[in-house]
Amino acid sequence: MGLCHGKPSRIPEPKAEEEPRVASGTGDAAGGAAASPAQAAAAAKPGTPKQPKFPFYLPSPLPASSYKGSPANSSVASTPARGGFKRPFPPPSPAKHIRALLARRHGSVKPNEASIPEGGEPELGLDKSFGFSKHFFAKYELGEEVGRGHFGYTCAAKAKKGEHKGQDVAVKVIPKAKMTTAIAIEDVRREVRILSSLTGHSNLVQFYDAFEDEDNVYIVMELCKGGELLDKILARGGKYSEEDAKVVMLQILSVVSFCHLQGVVHRDLKPENFLFSSKEENSPLKVIDFGLSDFVKPDERLNDIVGSAYYVAPEVLHRSYGTEGDMWSIGVIAYILLCGSRPFWARTESGIFRAVLKAEPSFDEAPWPTLSAEAKDFVKRLLNKDYRKRMTASQALSHPWIRDAQQVKIPLDMIIYKLIRAYISSSSLRKSALRVYTMHLNRLAKRKKNLLQHYAIHSLFSL
Repeated sequence: MGLCHGKPSRIPEPKAEEEPRVASGTGDAAGGAAASPAQAAAAAKPGTPKQPKFPFYLPSPLPASSYKGSPANSSVASTPARGGFKRPFPPPSPAKHIRALLARRHGSVKPNEASIPEGGEPELGLDKSFGFSKHFFAKYELGEEVGRGHFGYTCAAKAKKGEHKGQDVAVKVIPKAKMTTAIAIEDVRREVRILSSLTGHSNLVQFYDAFEDEDNVYIVMELCKGGELLDKILARGGKYSEEDAKVVMLQILSVVSFCHLQGVVHRDLKPENFLFSSKEENSPLKVIDFGLSDFVKPDERLNDIVGSAYYVAPEVLHRSYGTEGDMWSIGVIAYILLCGSRPFWARTESGIFRAVLKAEPSFDEAPWPTLSAEAKDFVKRLLNKDYRKRMTASQALSHPWIRDAQQVKIPLDMIIYKLIRAYISSSSLRKSALRVYTMHLNRLAKRKKNLLQHYAIHSLFSL
């Protein structure tokens, strides 16, 4: 099982290709962290093959059992033997058609390149006006680049005037030239809407404003100078102690619970998307990069396959998921924090997907035998492949491993909304509620009539 190290020199075993990810317009940089460890490793070692980072997006709510092309149904054993071949064909790659679909999503399909139709809009005549302020350079002075992704980059900047005058900020720059489909444009609109709607939590990166000009969209946010959680893991030798891991998990669960209550699912939770606010020892952790996030209702199921391969939940690959997908990703992060290894590992994207769908994480290898039973139970409950049995964020905060560490404020659970909605939708309850409501209105009407009569009599005698 591969260790979660971003630099080849620190990895004692062969490293899989970097997990595929839908680009959100920039890299992971909402803060002052430099380029990701994987990119740094590739630059430091010329012989290392380029590691693909690509988005994947595949809509269909069908269950895996009824969808023959699902990664869940691909295996060597299921491939029929062919005459003249010594061994069967390799299993079909679930990443191949995902790459083609991604290319179409972002308008980069070559004329002779096969792709899966997505019903995407034509590239010409797209409206790239967002209605944002066009005075970015009048308010901010753009500084050096601190991160880069497939569809944009992030720079440090300094406010020249306004309420943040003199303050260092992070600016996410998304070139309009790379918004070649209506879907890509809507992704940017949705990211700004989500950032502006999520306020008031200490573990959320703070959104300041959004600007645009003829060439770019500029998203101004809080600058986090403490570096990535992944870098902190590597600096600690690849893993955390149980007590330190509890502090990290408490912050992650708190902010994710807050997002879920606001109807937002992040969909790309991983150590690279958590930055420390400063370099101080007890600096708070901030979640960043809402480029793949979406709004979701309590009873709604999403069907877009998005995220990063090592952290993607099984139901995401089955194209039917909700906020439970975030909880699986948190389980993967907790596993890495406690033992320094990924729970699901393979040399290819297809192998990672199959491991997520079929394999079980190991709790037999060191250091798991030396960790507490509560820690193992906590991770197992998050990595339950049945999303209906997986803990919610509030339930995870109530788990003995977290709850006994310190005083924890348990937020309202998302599941309460689901139960209330199901209860109200009952036909018999609806009829009873309407009957009670009608009776209440009748009593109010009678009371109003009596008050009017009393007022009329009182007025008559007062004359």
